[in-house]
Amino acid sequence: MHARTTPPFDADAPLSCDPRWRAHDLLRVARWPHEVDTPDWLHEAFARAPFAVVRRERAASGFVAVGFRGATRAQRFGTWVAADAIEAAWSPEDLVTVEALDGRIALPAFAALVKLRDTRSALHEFAWGPTGSAGFELAARVHTATGSSDLDLLIRMPQRCETATLRALADTLTQTSSLVQTRIDAQLETPSGGVALAELAAGKPRVLARAADGARLVADPWQTA
Repeated sequence: MHARTTPPFDADAPLSCDPRWRAHDLLRVARWPHEVDTPDWLHEAFARAPFAVVRRERAASGFVAVGFRGATRAQRFGTWVAADAIEAAWSPEDLVTVEALDGRIALPAFAALVKLRDTRSALHEFAWGPTGSAGFELAARVHTATGSSDLDLLIRMPQRCETATLRALADTLTQTSSLVQTRIDAQLETPSGGVALAELAAGKPRVLARAADGARLVADPWQTA
């Protein structure tokens, strides 16, 4: 997030992550999170699409850490919303079979998603789905992706995966990326947090794992501390 507000709960409140929502889930929010330090663009963005994405950050009971997005990359805002304000939620895997809006399927990000969805590969051994601008547009049903948008993916990988499978996944994404001429960036959801597929497939001795309590370098993302 490029900007964020102060938490709406006491600094010494016990923190956790509500298991009903996970990082990258998209939430439709029933009411505006009233704060004095929200940027002006957020009011228009919320009126257009009252959706937020779950962030990797802990919150006090009754709250969820989320991020709102505006029309540009610079317009990102991190905050917390009340759990009772959440009307509906979509996980990335919920969005795999959602059809793009009329006239949008030709955009590279959506063309890549369709190609991955319809081509049998190692990817289909896992639960996976779009995040980023493509995922947001599929859930919110408003134009968000552009012709230059990457396709961001989340692949759930709770169990250890062989290097050969990781490389097969990376090869599938590389081939699809070349076909549709757009970048495809995949993050694996592991017990240690979110890890870039490219780092694991490359066989790096330590990879960056992003979790609710921060980011750290780990040798084995399937072995939690």
